[in-house]
Amino acid sequence: MTMKINDTFLKAAWGERTDYIPVWYMRQAGRSQPEYRAIKEKYSLFEITHQPELCAYVTRLPVEQYNNDAAVLYKDIMTPLPAIGMDVEIKSGIGPVIDNPIQSYADVEKLGEINPEEDVPYVLDTIKLLTQEQLTVPLIGFTGAPFTLASYMIEGGPSKNYHKTKAFMYSEPKAWFVLMDKLGDMAISYVKAQIKAGASVIQIFDSWVGALNVEDYRYYIKPVMERIFSSLREENVPLIMFGVGASHLAKEWHDLPLDVVGLDWRLPIQEARAMGISKTVQGNLEPALLLAPWEVIEEKTKEILDQGMKQPGYIFNLGHGVFPEVKPETLKKLTAFVHEYSAEKLAK
Repeated sequence: MTMKINDTFLKAAWGERTDYIPVWYMRQAGRSQPEYRAIKEKYSLFEITHQPELCAYVTRLPVEQYNNDAAVLYKDIMTPLPAIGMDVEIKSGIGPVIDNPIQSYADVEKLGEINPEEDVPYVLDTIKLLTQEQLTVPLIGFTGAPFTLASYMIEGGPSKNYHKTKAFMYSEPKAWFVLMDKLGDMAISYVKAQIKAGASVIQIFDSWVGALNVEDYRYYIKPVMERIFSSLREENVPLIMFGVGASHLAKEWHDLPLDVVGLDWRLPIQEARAMGISKTVQGNLEPALLLAPWEVIEEKTKEILDQGMKQPGYIFNLGHGVFPEVKPETLKKLTAFVHEYSAEKLAK
């Protein structure tokens, strides 16, 4: 049986009024937590995600320590790629590295399909464990978006400029659109399996799509995103979109059949609202501020909350991920402050 959960986060995602503003942090699982670092000394990300008990512990740790209103599944956006034929290795200090990058139409054609129950059963088992026995807040499942996954698959690893990816997109449009379709199919199957296992919210990370201009996004990317979100709509769970350095695409995301537009720290909430973004917004404290004195953090957080609370449909988050130097007590204090300050303001 599924446990009773605090649904404040879900209400905010659906654009409903809430008694306080819900909070979660991207990459909240671990990173700056001593307990997590101790686990990482013994196990790799790959090993943690393949052990449901351990992975569930890492996922729920921030919720227990910070009192967050949602948990985000601990895993990597590269998790489903081996199932379709990509050799992925997460290298310390570098990130995902792929030994067989895509260079041609033939490489794209060779890609297989994912069968989540057979290919990533450990992900689904972790979700079931969390949602049926351990969490009292919603669990956010996620997937990487086609452009971001394609950038790793074509570049062979992280990139600063995405030249190879863009060159492939421009010079091999037929192969590009087949690749988008295959990655779109993978995202849909993978996410639907996560929802079936118990995830009650989905975030799609198009981390690096900000590298494209609006015109290219509309032509090369938006059709597959439209298809993914339209298919996931049937599942009746809130759908969130997020990318970094993609403020110029926020309006494009708003047009998609999704519920929450994630903003990084570059675009103030009031500017997003002025652009016509009327859906729920999520964000967007600059992560580096977490290293500043508390008075500075508090002042900036108030500014963001005051903008976010002007209408229902707001979720507090950072403008990108938590990084290892951040002290856990800062995040705990920040969560408590957001809850208290927003509850007081919303009660008036």
